[in-house]
Amino acid sequence: MDRERRLRKGQQFDSAYSKGTVVGGPLLVLRHIPNEGGPARWGFAVGKRLAKQSVRRNRVKRRLREAARRIPVVAGHDIIVTARAGAMTATYAELLTALVRGLRKAGLLDGGAE
Repeated sequence: MDRERRLRKGQQFDSAYSKGTVVGGPLLVLRHIPNEGGPARWGFAVGKRLAKQSVRRNRVKRRLREAARRIPVVAGHDIIVTARAGAMTATYAELLTALVRGLRKAGLLDGGAE
């Protein structure tokens, strides 16, 4: 994912966590907040409570990043995807479906992406 499409600073995450709108599902929680009108920016969080080994947490984040890269979303939003416990054992297809479902619920899908 391109550098300008990622949330990298703690302050960006903090504002989305405190002021953003939350959409939940069984595998993922999405938080979104409008940004300054640039492209949609993504952040991914997999807590240490879900898996002690960073290898397992990073695998889930890589799968989520790839799923997000394939889904067209409305520009001008910061989106943070937080994994829940079920995401650790979910397949890529299940994560993709959960992400699409959450984005649809939040009204952030651009076009008819499935």
